[in-house]
Amino acid sequence: MRSERAWTSRPGLTITASRSTRSSRRGSPCGTQTLWPGHCVQGTAGADFHPVSRGGALDHAHLVIRKGYHPEIDSYSAFYENDRVTSTGLAGYLREKGVRRCVLVGLAFDFCVAYSALDAVREGFGAVVIRPLTRAIALPEGDVTTVDTAERRFAQAGIVLA
Repeated sequence: MRSERAWTSRPGLTITASRSTRSSRRGSPCGTQTLWPGHCVQGTAGADFHPVSRGGALDHAHLVIRKGYHPEIDSYSAFYENDRVTSTGLAGYLREKGVRRCVLVGLAFDFCVAYSALDAVREGFGAVVIRPLTRAIALPEGDVTTVDTAERRFAQAGIVLA
């Protein structure tokens, strides 16, 4: 915890967090999507941040983005809803703060973290994913998994895995 407090209080560091808060009613017109069991439902303990993040980086967050609360649009990225048009406003906020690179951690490596990292690059930011601070779902996709697909896309986009 001591080392986390040291880096979270560095001058010039902008810390943001994204939070999925889904409606208990779910349907999506945004093409083929993976349908997940109910999770991160608004007003339940499942929508809370993990206790480890409270008392650490989350306490130093300058901005918390709410995503996934539109019942008709799912959301993986911290930058866009899955319609790929509806912005969360994160890119504009980061530009205003002079941010050049996004460092990503969290759940799930092959979905929310991957979409956020790819969208960071799409918006002109550098992106680094700290792999030991993520967890993947690793769904099968033929002979590979969603992890393999994410890592291939990261390499193509110039995203650094640390």
